[in-house]
Order: sequence, then C-alpha cells, then structure tokens
Amino acid sequence: VQLQASGGGLVQPGGSLRLSCAASGSIFAINAMGWYRQAPGKQRELVAVITSGGVTNYADSVKGRFTISRDNAKNTVYLQMNSLKPEDTAVYYCAAGVIETSTSNPYNSWGQGTQVTVSS
Repeated sequence: VQLQASGGGLVQPGGSLRLSCAASGSIFAINAMGWYRQAPGKQRELVAVITSGGVTNYADSVKGRFTISRDNAKNTVYLQMNSLKPEDTAVYYCAAGVIETSTSNPYNSWGQGTQVTVSS
C-alpha cells in the first residue's frame, strides 16, 4: 500500500494550506490515519489523528487551528491548516494503519512527506 501526500508549499504567517494523502494498493480496511511533522533538528511529532469512526485527536500546539478529516470511500485523509505560524514549518508525513486482506495483520504505512514552509 502506498500513501501519496500533496498540498504543501510556502505560505505567509496567518495563511492556510490543505494537505491531502491518498492510500492506494491492496486495501481491505484502514484503521486510524494521521499526520506527523518533523522540523529541522527536531524529532517527528504527531500533529493529528483520526480513527475510522471519525474520532479525532490533536497536538496541543495545533488545536483550534488545524482540522483533520477523512473520506473513507477514497481512502484519503486531509489536514486543513489555518492561522499558520512560522513554527509550523516542517516536513509533514501522513500515516495509516492498513489491513490488506481480511486475514492479514494491520501495519503502519507512511507517505513520502510534503514540505510546509511558513514565512514572510
């Protein structure tokens, strides 16, 4: 299963971006989907996660500014980022708990990352 992330770019402080991540390949089901980010010199951190039932959880640093959603029919997860700050600058990675067949175990699949730069 492959995850393809898109939507990153350069935006001014206070601006918005919407990231998308589509899963493709042999997919029986997808459990939780999420977004992580890694800034230069820092560890990768969880930004937001959404379960298959739509329950969401956010890092404190993005609460009220970012919204995670998913389209189960399209195996796609989104991250709407508003009121962006320079400290949001990072490479953003999507991840998904994938089950390929009815008898296989779930595993985590990762996207390739998309750069988000917030700068004036």
